[in-house]
Amino acid sequence: MGAGANVLGGLLLTLLCFLRRGDAIWLSLPATGTKCVSEEIHNNVVVLADYVVISDDHVHPTPSISAKVTSPYGNTLYHKENVTHGQFAFTTSEAGSYLACFWADGHTPAGGDLSINVEWRTGIAAKDWESIARKEKLEGVELELRKLEGAVEAIHENLLYLKSREAEMRIVSETTNARVAWLSIMSLGVCILVSAAQILYLKRYFQKKKLI
Repeated sequence: MGAGANVLGGLLLTLLCFLRRGDAIWLSLPATGTKCVSEEIHNNVVVLADYVVISDDHVHPTPSISAKVTSPYGNTLYHKENVTHGQFAFTTSEAGSYLACFWADGHTPAGGDLSINVEWRTGIAAKDWESIARKEKLEGVELELRKLEGAVEAIHENLLYLKSREAEMRIVSETTNARVAWLSIMSLGVCILVSAAQILYLKRYFQKKKLI
């Protein structure tokens, strides 16, 4: 009974950690140049992010930046210029690495460094549970169970995504190994042919010179 309770407790702890999945990232942005953050996400996942600029020199007004988010295939999902804060949200339609880049817009005071706080949430952590609770009239235990159900579904989808990625990588690895094997065989064949040609040439040369 104790072991079962420990397993159940561990599972609930894992699910609760998954529910709180979200990353708060601090980026130090120079006067020139770009800083980016990325995350590997599978398709049909909700992404929600907030960002805000904080000037290290406490300059007023706060210097502005530009922000751009692109999909794994290079599609622009979000693009804003001359802002000090913002929020972007989207549902992924492609599996791969999503990239969010930030850069100063040119009005940054000389020598002033900027810090950007980015709170990046995906999947179950990006859902507006307050709106869902009001809409479906959920509260207390029912709401927590609904969150756990969503976390289980998200974990299942992640496992399926990892399984598909592993299968893709295995196919690529097997294909690469097969190509390397054929290349090795071809290289060996070329070496044998070149060696045979050299032996025939030397044999004819020595015969012509009557050395053998």
